[in-house]
Amino acid sequence: MVDVKKEIELVLKKYVDINNLYENITEIKDEVNGDYTFPCFMLSKELKKSPKDIADDLKEKIGNNDIFEKVESVNGYLNFFINKKYLTKIVFEEFDKTKEEYGKGSKKPETVLIEYSSPNIAKPFHIGHLRTTVIGHALYNIYKFLGYNTIGINHLGDYGTQFGKLIEGYKLWGNEYDIEKNPIDELVKMYVRINALCDEDEEVLERCRNNFKLLEQDDEYCVNLWKKFSKYSMEEFNRTYDMLNIKFDEIKGEASYVKDMNDIISTLEKNNKVTVSEGAKIVDLSDKNINTPCIIQKSNGSSIYATRDLAAIKYRANKYDFDKCLYVTGYEQDLHFKQVFAVASYLDLDKKYIAGLEHISYGMYRLKEGKMSTRKGNFVKVEDILNEAIEKAKSIILEKNPDIEDIDETAKKVGIGSVVFGDLYNSRIKDEVFDLDEMLNFQGETCPYIQYMYVRINSILHKVDGKVLLKDVNYDKLSNDLSYRLIKLIYNYKNVIEEAASKNEPYILSRYLIKLANTYSVFYANNKILSDDMDERNSYLYLINIVGNILKEGSKLLGIEMPNKM
Repeated sequence: MVDVKKEIELVLKKYVDINNLYENITEIKDEVNGDYTFPCFMLSKELKKSPKDIADDLKEKIGNNDIFEKVESVNGYLNFFINKKYLTKIVFEEFDKTKEEYGKGSKKPETVLIEYSSPNIAKPFHIGHLRTTVIGHALYNIYKFLGYNTIGINHLGDYGTQFGKLIEGYKLWGNEYDIEKNPIDELVKMYVRINALCDEDEEVLERCRNNFKLLEQDDEYCVNLWKKFSKYSMEEFNRTYDMLNIKFDEIKGEASYVKDMNDIISTLEKNNKVTVSEGAKIVDLSDKNINTPCIIQKSNGSSIYATRDLAAIKYRANKYDFDKCLYVTGYEQDLHFKQVFAVASYLDLDKKYIAGLEHISYGMYRLKEGKMSTRKGNFVKVEDILNEAIEKAKSIILEKNPDIEDIDETAKKVGIGSVVFGDLYNSRIKDEVFDLDEMLNFQGETCPYIQYMYVRINSILHKVDGKVLLKDVNYDKLSNDLSYRLIKLIYNYKNVIEEAASKNEPYILSRYLIKLANTYSVFYANNKILSDDMDERNSYLYLINIVGNILKEGSKLLGIEMPNKM
């Protein structure tokens, strides 16, 4: 698609010779003072003129131009009003070529790995895992849409002292729990119970640590239990992933990297980065301005998850030759990843891999009742949340439209979409209070609102059998302000997706979709789309067809499906 900023740059280059000209042309947001602006202050010193005089001179030199309706000089800024017909043709012709792939990027050589979700085996997939799963999946879709070779990785927490605790709990009380019938809930009860006992008795905690060491040494009893717990967990996890329509390119647990522990430690020792402290092997990171050393092996010889993360980095560098490796986890992991990335720089890996490591942190979800803890048995399963959302959505939809067909499928799309969108509506770094009622508000800035606008567009297009053709468009009929607002938003769609990727912030796309839906609602309220004037009708229909496609495809990037009716 034609880059309007590039066209403005080409016009300015006839009269201005500076670096970073393109970057200094910015979009105007207020819809009153033009579409784009160029500040002339940076030219003042070189030209020995005031910014106002420079802007005045440029305005006169540019004069009439097919791209601009007019150019204004305002207090040292040069403001460009884009020709509405020119921009509309750019947008419509591009959409006619690309259809559902409007805004999609061309194939890029860079490989982006995104590690997300990563629940712990033998624990429930609770609401605490929802944010990493939803944010990570949206980023995966966005990067893939922009043309990157994108790999989604589920790095399962299937190793660690927690398994030593579960093994001990099973040894003590295994016959008291019906693990075959209700595995995860029963394992959680056992986990809560053994944790309470560990708090009371240091000897029990030591037995748990020893169980984990035996697991690392391939003790048959411990390994068989670990495999059993893992199988049950994946069955539950997959039910939730199926509901969210999420699939991963690689599912690989921490246990996969245990065999590489010695290699990691040996490399660090060879590079004189390992010291022993109270029997544990550590890496001092004070030269990296990190005051807390990174433990790479416990005093009893057991591995630790930092070392397993280091082994995963080396494995991914060798297998994928990545340019970026993003870790989508909560901000409480900030120090951990600072340590791991710092230690990784001592592993003799190419510098590009170290530069590509990035922690995409996010704020915590909290229930209205307070913070969650699996250790204490205070948690809410994502599967239960999604089912509750579906049932609530079903009730609301039936109240509004008792005769609706495919109510179960519609309720599923609305309910699950509401939970996903509710997570992605704000910047990921914010802490969130989980409020399902607010997420399902059909009148607010929510998923149901976007879905409803899409359904309304679909309903109008259905009346004309979806027949909208570019050759029937009369561009003069789309020069009014309300049409142009929609067209400008449509033009910016790809820029929005690119910004969401560059900042790793899906909420930028979420807010855009809300704005597009709102702008369409105002347009619809003030225009008769199925006008008696056929030129106007055909032009409006083509415009709203593009809006509907972006609402649908943009929502799909977030992990949300559109219903046909509501």
